[in-house]
Amino acid sequence: MREEHTMEHPTIQKDTNAWIFQVWASFLLASTITVTGIAYLPVDLWMKGFLLMGVLFTLGSAFTLSKTIRDNHEAQRLINRVSDAKAEKILREFEMRDVA
Repeated sequence: MREEHTMEHPTIQKDTNAWIFQVWASFLLASTITVTGIAYLPVDLWMKGFLLMGVLFTLGSAFTLSKTIRDNHEAQRLINRVSDAKAEKILREFEMRDVA
């Protein structure tokens, strides 16, 4: 049977519930106010549709950009951890040679 490790990795960062609430609240508030503002603009319906389409594309692009930045950051952290492990192995082998 395989032994399960319950210890968390020390480099994992977790956001607080207050921060998560603040982020979602500000996103929902900003989206609601923007859409409401577009709805009450004194312009034709096609212009409101165009503005709403622009807002939706901008929101989608912002999510995609933030995900891409996060993914690249996490990939770089993994590469750095692998490089650090290789360097530690080389140093250990070097130190063992000095001892012998």
